Amino acid sequence: MKNLQRIPLLVRISAMMLMVFMTSVSWAQDKGLDIDIDVDKGGGTWYNHPVAWIVGGAVFILLLVALLKGNKSSS
Repeated sequence: MKNLQRIPLLVRISAMMLMVFMTSVSWAQDKGLDIDIDVDKGGGTWYNHPVAWIVGGAVFILLLVALLKGNKSSS
């Protein structure tokens, strides 16, 4: 008991608050027994597919190159 009295009051209070916090965190944990993962692999919309963005970007770059290359005038 003498060793406990040597510890300052602020340290004891902070240790007690830490223990209360850790206990409340452990009570708040989910048991994880009801795991239900539903991944929708349906068609979805066109803008959700990365292939559509890649093809659209390639077409945009090709059009941009064609327009900038054909706009050169000889002086």
